[in-house]
Amino acid sequence: MIHVNPSIKPADLSSKLQRFWALSAQKINLIEQQYDISNGSPVFTMQGRYTTRGWTEWTQGFQYGSAILQFDATGQDEFLELGRQRTIECMAPHVSHVGVHDHGFNNVSTYGNLLRLMREGKIPYNEWEKNFYELALKVSGAVQANRWTPTRERAGTPAGFIHSFNGPHSLFVDTIRSCRSLVISYLLGHTFQGEGDVRINLLERALLHIKATADFSVYYGEGRDSYDVWGRTAHESIFNVTDGNYRCPNSQQGYTGFSTWTRGLAWAMCGFAEELEALATIHDDELAGLGGREALEAMMLKAARATCDFYIANTPTDGVPYWDTGAPNLHKLGDYLDRPAKPVNDHEPVDSSAAAIAAQGLLRLGNYLMNKQRTNPDQVPDVGLLGQTNWQAGQTYWQAGLTVLGTLLDEPYLSTDPQHQGLLLHSIYHRPNGWDYVPRGSKIPYGESSMWGDYHIREAALYVQRAIDQAPYYLFFNCV
Repeated sequence: MIHVNPSIKPADLSSKLQRFWALSAQKINLIEQQYDISNGSPVFTMQGRYTTRGWTEWTQGFQYGSAILQFDATGQDEFLELGRQRTIECMAPHVSHVGVHDHGFNNVSTYGNLLRLMREGKIPYNEWEKNFYELALKVSGAVQANRWTPTRERAGTPAGFIHSFNGPHSLFVDTIRSCRSLVISYLLGHTFQGEGDVRINLLERALLHIKATADFSVYYGEGRDSYDVWGRTAHESIFNVTDGNYRCPNSQQGYTGFSTWTRGLAWAMCGFAEELEALATIHDDELAGLGGREALEAMMLKAARATCDFYIANTPTDGVPYWDTGAPNLHKLGDYLDRPAKPVNDHEPVDSSAAAIAAQGLLRLGNYLMNKQRTNPDQVPDVGLLGQTNWQAGQTYWQAGLTVLGTLLDEPYLSTDPQHQGLLLHSIYHRPNGWDYVPRGSKIPYGESSMWGDYHIREAALYVQRAIDQAPYYLFFNCV
């Protein structure tokens, strides 16, 4: 399991972050100079150069969102202009893209970050520019919400989820991060209408999707199947669209539906934690007919804690996981959980992008629980699997997040080669399909980067950078 450093503080990462942002700037410029966007969105690197993969268009927002995060962290105006200009030129198709479940990736990372910077006063206020970003975010949330599969009602309560690009039967665990687009659209006051001008509550759809993810994508050791372990996740959950019943777990990018694809686990960790933060800002009256604050918070908190507990317990000591906890050749690595991960080995690859996403989830959940105890000191604490109170667990998650980030901000994960376009090394895209580059003489892929990994290491770094600088707390809905 992760050897959590109990004494590390954000300020202890200052020198690493300074080097990180300098390298990040080089990589953004290198891609801008060398990558031909007419080929499609850059997805992952092969021999150090970004290439595309025609599955779905879900990574372009990470490319231009990275430039916006770079400006946020460093104040370098050229990156603001790059992110702003490329958002105007390239991102409109993603706003109206009805074929993907990734609006929270593409559009919150670009339009959302730009609007957030304006709201925070980091870029000048311009009413037309503000209206432009707001309109894009309103529409994006509605388009995402329209990918809706109703499922069997329970106790007369509506149920359903945002379905993946696989079709209306398919719930992906990663889509929880796209609930951000629905929440932002709702908070901006957008009216989403369906057939016959029926008004559809965007907040309700977001919360129902979050609940479906908590109920079917996350396991709690309660006997659902023979592999039911506290905090395990399934990448895909399959439903019968005729009667709305759940059928079985599945996986697209993991090893099986009965093992845990670690990037999917990380999406759940980060998604539940940031939606808990959003829930705390919504008035009780708005939640009364949607399950009520107490029940919604309990559901999301249980899922967040379970997934974070599983990550800590099933990840090597330095905080970087192998790509799937049930990968078939892990046993050949011996006691791999009792030592740092080995990106270069003969059996199974690690996935640093999962670690980058997970680090932010751990930090956000830790901060949430510690604030919960501060604001409600007389509340009887919930004791989770780790045998800790909310405050103790919050500290554990926070320190674990800093521990993981500290690992990623250094070699062998930080890319220092000036010719390599990637920033975070040893990322894995699709191991079952064999899409990742395997170096000559190796039995596994290693040494490459992904656009989502590069973006999310920047996002986690910005989160901690702001803590060091005592800047406003970084929230996706600060754009409202």
